[in-house]
Amino acid sequence: MGHYFYRFRRENLDAPLSKELCEQFCAALAPGDDDLPERLASYWISGHDADFGVIVMDPDPAKVDGIHQSLMAPGIGRWIEPAWSFISVSEISEYVPSVDSFRERLIREGATPDAPELAAKVTAYERRLPMMNRNRLYPEFPDWPSACFYPMNKSRVPGANWFTEPFSDRNQMMAEHAQSGMAFAGKVSQLISVGVGLDDWEWMVTLWGRNPQYLKDIVYKMRFDEASAKYGEFGPFYVGYRADGSGILQHCRMSV
Repeated sequence: MGHYFYRFRRENLDAPLSKELCEQFCAALAPGDDDLPERLASYWISGHDADFGVIVMDPDPAKVDGIHQSLMAPGIGRWIEPAWSFISVSEISEYVPSVDSFRERLIREGATPDAPELAAKVTAYERRLPMMNRNRLYPEFPDWPSACFYPMNKSRVPGANWFTEPFSDRNQMMAEHAQSGMAFAGKVSQLISVGVGLDDWEWMVTLWGRNPQYLKDIVYKMRFDEASAKYGEFGPFYVGYRADGSGILQHCRMSV
């Protein structure tokens, strides 16, 4: 998976891009069947850090990087400069509870071990788990209007070293973190991809929102969870709005 962010080189432009360059740009964001990755979404980006961003996902790294190379190719590439990128892969987190762990957690939270209600919840979770794990590995990109993207690490400082905490403690903190996110079901969709060994940061967070207010609300709420408040380290934030190539060019005043 690749998250790519770019700026248009406006300093030498006295007029909008030519029709041919606009067509090349749009084609780079909508490749033909042979080069089309499984998932691709583009956004114009708020603020001055970048003009537009692209998220690409495919099992073939060449297809992922191919979108970037098409944008950097001779012609349109002369008028675009990279602002930031992140390379990662999808994963099933080690903190996703197994069926047995899910049952044990419900009991710790007060459920009666032999209660029919507990058995019903465990059975329902067991049925959902394969689909949930598949969605983590092969996520859809929702066609929602707003999104934000940011990298993060877990702290290694003395007194707050995530990687020296017992797994049971880390698991409990991540369960609390997940509960906070569940309050935004239907408003925000989340994808966490891992960049360990692939990029400078350990994880990439992608949040899609039905409106940007929800993005602000979920990030604010989840920062009070111990997993973030004590152990979270965050990189640059990019906020974007869904648009195809033509929409990006029009928004950025790069086409007539």
